[in-house]
Amino acid sequence: MSNDPSGTTRDGHTPGPADDDGPAGAARPRDPGPDPAETAEVLVVGAGPTGLLLAGDLAAAGVRTVLIERRPAGISNLTRAFGVHARTLELLDARGLADKLVATGSTVDSLGFFRKLTLDLSSLRDRTRFPFVLITPQYQVERLLERRARAAGVDFRHDTRLTGLTQSADGVVARTEDGEGVRSTLRARYAVGADGVRSTVRGELGMPFPGSAVVLSMTLADVRLDERPDGPIAADGGGNALVLIVPFGDGWYRFIGWDGNHQVPVDEPLELPEIRELARRALGTDLGMREARWLSRLQADERQVRAYRDGRVFLAGDAAHVHSPAGGQGMNTGLQDAANLSWKLASVVQGRAPDPEALLDSYHTERHPVGRTVIRSSGALVRMVTGVTRTQRAARLVVGAVAATVPPVMRKALGQVSGVGIAYPRPWGAHPLTGRRAPDLRLAEGRLYELLREGRFVLVAPAGVDPLDVPAPADTVRAHWLSARRTELLVRPDGYVAWARA
Repeated sequence: MSNDPSGTTRDGHTPGPADDDGPAGAARPRDPGPDPAETAEVLVVGAGPTGLLLAGDLAAAGVRTVLIERRPAGISNLTRAFGVHARTLELLDARGLADKLVATGSTVDSLGFFRKLTLDLSSLRDRTRFPFVLITPQYQVERLLERRARAAGVDFRHDTRLTGLTQSADGVVARTEDGEGVRSTLRARYAVGADGVRSTVRGELGMPFPGSAVVLSMTLADVRLDERPDGPIAADGGGNALVLIVPFGDGWYRFIGWDGNHQVPVDEPLELPEIRELARRALGTDLGMREARWLSRLQADERQVRAYRDGRVFLAGDAAHVHSPAGGQGMNTGLQDAANLSWKLASVVQGRAPDPEALLDSYHTERHPVGRTVIRSSGALVRMVTGVTRTQRAARLVVGAVAATVPPVMRKALGQVSGVGIAYPRPWGAHPLTGRRAPDLRLAEGRLYELLREGRFVLVAPAGVDPLDVPAPADTVRAHWLSARRTELLVRPDGYVAWARA
């Protein structure tokens, strides 16, 4: 999802202009004085899922990390994302969190759209431990990640907004103001903006956020139903209307709708009768819809910054890219950004990177194309399903038929949506496995993703072999195949193959 009229973005940043002097007649906030000595090694702005995963990883690696967040402590993103895909669950598994998160929701192994397009996620069972989409509210993701981050030693500063950010050759200086108007200044070696679509960090960098709206008006709500949908997810269209209804598993359902006859500004009031009528037109029934705990309109944008790094400052999640909600990839893409960046920052801060600048630059090199692909694929899907002309409806039928009958097309679509098909650029001459996601290999020492919980590289070698000429960090975890396989693999902390040899 992108812009939300409630004023809080998916990554936890509540936008608003900086007001240096406060309201007329109010006491002027205290000035923090001169720039301080370094108070953090990494500053993370935004305590949504992206910022929480990143900060937790850094602190677990021994990096002094400060995380600032506009929301007061205990205020969750109740109304945000709800789908966690396979690749994200693998990354959480590498942190010992996946099984705990799965216990909070329900799993869906098949996604059907308009009776013609079905994604059978269970076919991923040979590629991942998680051949499904986990349906659980975003606040459950945040709770687990925040608990982990606090245990790791992250310095949380809630009810605090960023009012300024500057950088030099040796660090960044951030100016903040808390809910009582007290100003502070802190210095860090690096900073990461994970503060959402209206990112203050991005604004301080002066970075454009080019793009446009792909859908002008969608309706969202959390509702109760008297009747259960026929399948785990209700999705259909009719009468120039589209509706998706997803169960949270606690009696509440997420409603997402599009009304081709009623495209209104996102600040137009939304009431329960409007979404009931929308459901009747699209599904033929409103399923006894009642009691909404939240209603909102959404404008879905497609935007991406041109660079994910500016000197000592990085952007991740919605601060770097935003797209349509089709496919439910927003929160997942942000979490995968964080997993890519965290180990690289930790390596550089702790002096373990042979070429620090190249390693930090690789964050943009690897993740920017992924963000661009998600924007294009989700945009194509939403344009296809919202098409109302005869040509657009015909295209929808053709795409559904091709996906259903051409296995390579379906496999690629499943890999894209689930994230298990994402791969990073491979250097010329490198082994074909380099840059590819490593599956959860069964090894003599245990599952690969259990070994990755130490936050280190894992070297997989043949049984009885301990190679000494592998370009691996000194603290690499060493493991061995259970089978007679001879391939040697060096797996990065984020679960991608750094090096391989047959």
